[in-house]
Amino acid sequence: MASSSRLESDGDDEAEAEEEEVEHFDDFTLASSWERFISDIEAVCRQWMADGPKNLLKKDAREVSEDLYKVKSELKFSAKNYCMEYYFGNKNEGKVIDWNSTLHDLQLCFGVKEFLVIAPQSASGVVLDAPEASKLLSAVAIALSNCSCLWPAFVPVHVPSRKAYIGIQNMGTVFTRRFEADHIGSQVPVKLMHLEGLYELFVSKFAYSTLDFSMHLFKVHFTMKLTYRSLPHDDDVQGDDPNVTESEIDLGGDTHNRTQWDDDCPWSEWYSAEDPIKGFELVAIWSEKVVESSLEMAELENYSPDEAQNWILSPDMSSSLTDSSKGNRIGFASQLCLLLEALNMSFEAQFMEDFVSVENPGSDNLKSSMVIPPPTVIDRVLKELFHDGARFPDVAAAEHKTARAIKGAPLESLFAQFCLHSLWFGNCNIRAIAVIWIEFVREVRWCWEESQPLPLMPTTGPIDLSTCLINQKLHMLAICIERKRQLNEDFQDCIGSQDHSSPQIEEDSLDEDSSSIMQTPGENFDGKRDSSPATSDDSQHSENSVTIVSTKSENAEPTNLKPSDCIRRGSAGVAGPMMLLKSYQSMHAPFTQEAPLMTEDMHEERLQAVEAFGDSCNFSAQLEKEILASDMSAFKAANPDSVFEDFIRWHSPGDWESDDTKETGSSKSPAIEGSKADWPPQGRLSKRMSEHGNLWRKIWNDAPALPASEQKPVMDPNREGEKILHYLETVRPHQLLEQMVCTAFRASASTLNQTSYGGLKQMATKMDQLYITMTSALRPLQANPLSPGSETIEDIRRLCGVFEHVEKLLAIAASLHRKFLQAPRLSEAIFSDCCSFYFPRMGTSSSGDNAQKEFDKKQPVRAHERPVVSNMFTPPTANQSWRKVLSLGNLLNGHEPILREIIFSKRDKISGNHYAARTPTNYQEVETYRMYTCGTSNDLRVALSVVSCD
Repeated sequence: MASSSRLESDGDDEAEAEEEEVEHFDDFTLASSWERFISDIEAVCRQWMADGPKNLLKKDAREVSEDLYKVKSELKFSAKNYCMEYYFGNKNEGKVIDWNSTLHDLQLCFGVKEFLVIAPQSASGVVLDAPEASKLLSAVAIALSNCSCLWPAFVPVHVPSRKAYIGIQNMGTVFTRRFEADHIGSQVPVKLMHLEGLYELFVSKFAYSTLDFSMHLFKVHFTMKLTYRSLPHDDDVQGDDPNVTESEIDLGGDTHNRTQWDDDCPWSEWYSAEDPIKGFELVAIWSEKVVESSLEMAELENYSPDEAQNWILSPDMSSSLTDSSKGNRIGFASQLCLLLEALNMSFEAQFMEDFVSVENPGSDNLKSSMVIPPPTVIDRVLKELFHDGARFPDVAAAEHKTARAIKGAPLESLFAQFCLHSLWFGNCNIRAIAVIWIEFVREVRWCWEESQPLPLMPTTGPIDLSTCLINQKLHMLAICIERKRQLNEDFQDCIGSQDHSSPQIEEDSLDEDSSSIMQTPGENFDGKRDSSPATSDDSQHSENSVTIVSTKSENAEPTNLKPSDCIRRGSAGVAGPMMLLKSYQSMHAPFTQEAPLMTEDMHEERLQAVEAFGDSCNFSAQLEKEILASDMSAFKAANPDSVFEDFIRWHSPGDWESDDTKETGSSKSPAIEGSKADWPPQGRLSKRMSEHGNLWRKIWNDAPALPASEQKPVMDPNREGEKILHYLETVRPHQLLEQMVCTAFRASASTLNQTSYGGLKQMATKMDQLYITMTSALRPLQANPLSPGSETIEDIRRLCGVFEHVEKLLAIAASLHRKFLQAPRLSEAIFSDCCSFYFPRMGTSSSGDNAQKEFDKKQPVRAHERPVVSNMFTPPTANQSWRKVLSLGNLLNGHEPILREIIFSKRDKISGNHYAARTPTNYQEVETYRMYTCGTSNDLRVALSVVSCD
């Protein structure tokens, strides 16, 4: 056993010795560092080839552009570090060159699909030494040849600004393709500014230099891409500054010397927004064609872009669309954020005056950080709100269908306009709001004391309880002012009539009035003509004297009563076929006073009173006593011979029990109801109304016969008006700011909702979502008392970000709609791209790779849309033209292309296959010469690839 274990140990030692010999084996074929460098490149390339695109995507490949990815590996050679990157696509089908797609620079220059780039890890990232560049490229070429790889390899040379490359590609045959690219940054030869000169430059690469190129024909494949850019607008007026507040506007001059793009937009009354679309880039593409002479190229330079086969349009979007920093925020959203900060500070004082009072302990901090606009600005704001006859257009129809769910004031109301002015008053701080509110209430009191109509508020009811409480108060105050003014006018008319009229004239006029009142009941209260036989004889209504039919017997003759007993006043017409119980006359419905108007807090007080005293019938009647007494007085005046039962039959039919037996047994038809056979009506009061000491009957007995016009108003306008003013003057700051926030959001959204953006359904959906979000976020302001720094304020702060997002999209939609009125498809397609691009970016930070990308979506232009697009490129004016002499051709309405890209190519058939497998045919067509040029009149870049036989 010991000998066997010793043998095993000896065997293990020998194996370890052999492994050490293998590990220390020196391969003398890789003796130099350059050869080791080639071996390292070869190993990396073999690994990438073995993985393939799919596995590389799963590992550490990074996306460069659409369908282009890269992986990299770090290498070391001669004490220098290099980085080798492999660029590849997930799809290798299709053409090498496609003008419409976003290609890598090297793909565009040399027409390659996948390629390698090796460069030093230095600050410049290029090889400055020519021998080093050649040696580096040779190493890559040998490594690729060793692993039978056909990838082209490139090395950046010279300086980065030249974008110069040299490259090589093993084509798998006896042929090799070499690449070279360089750039001329200034002093481009005049000849190379024209197509003719570029054509001859390309021909010189394969033709004899002694030939006259203009006299010989060379078949060259040619394709061209021209890029045009519309000139920016000269928007340098003061109105373009979104940070200009009302206090900074020059009141003595005109702030708009030029027409702004958004002058007809609804928000232009409050601010001027930057056009989110600064301009357009138009790409005109000529498909590939064969050119045989330089003269043909000279003619092509005079062609109009309309002759290009394809037009592609892309908007130049403003960078502010994705910049969410506070300094660059514009529009309602930025001001709503400031208003929210004012709400957060409103809890620091009990009254609004405390924020501007000198005695307030915290006023020093407020004064130092919050500026109040000068008195001239305050006067201008008040003048706009309370100007005589000032009326804003009725835009109630423009409000969104769900706007009423937000408990604010309608856009066309006085309080909503006050809130919108407050957004732009100073910097919307709490002190500025306190100052403008105090002055606002003073103006409202002046309107009250002088009986002047309150602007922008209706003078009739009912009170809309779905609005905020301040709007309800102002609505009720406007009604009180109107009623107060009517009472004053009636009083003055009464005094004037007593001074200038005799008693005889008054009596005559009274007789005329009474007779006219008695003649009007030819029309019922419900607006239908009275068809009863008792009122069909026109001769009876033409008599001046009033007659009442006796109620004692059916054969009684009419008896003339005293004029004082029979004057009917305040009748609104006959109340259908109903007849009085004790007098053979039709019942008349009286004009009654309107029910007293109540705001939301008045309703709550009344409900609290009901809960405190119990919901008894007598107490309910007591609460309605004034209204009931007014109706009874009006009924007595319209029906002088009426009794309590008549009033019940008219006012509360449910409390009158008719004698159905007599009615069903009668053979009279409804057409002659009210005749002598049916009179007097048979029935009795209900048990409730028949009780002893019934309050209704007591009120009836005490009520005088007075028409509504002569009664004391049920609602005392003087008392209610003073109560409203007291509320406005003593409202708590946080209660005011809460209502201002709701109203400002609703009014701002309603203003934006008036924007015309055509048939952009996505924008309509965004507006619907905005209102739903606002309703949800603002609802806690209506229900629960707030505290500073509460979660509700944070929710509303996030709502401001959503509002800003929609506001920016709306500006894009409005701009597109105005520019593409005759091409709505383009506006819809571009806006859809904008929504897809900006939706995940708006309201987020600018960090991250995706946030750094610019909007680069493009849309093809159809044939019938070309005139619309062409008109956007208006001829440049003297101020807009920065060059007097145009150097390039192919002008578009006087605009030369800002970039001209051309691809020349020459193709030949070659044979011979040394490295790759043989093809079915002996000949294959290869692009032997290819030249890509890109530039303007100031610079030119040329990239050349040549196939040669090694």
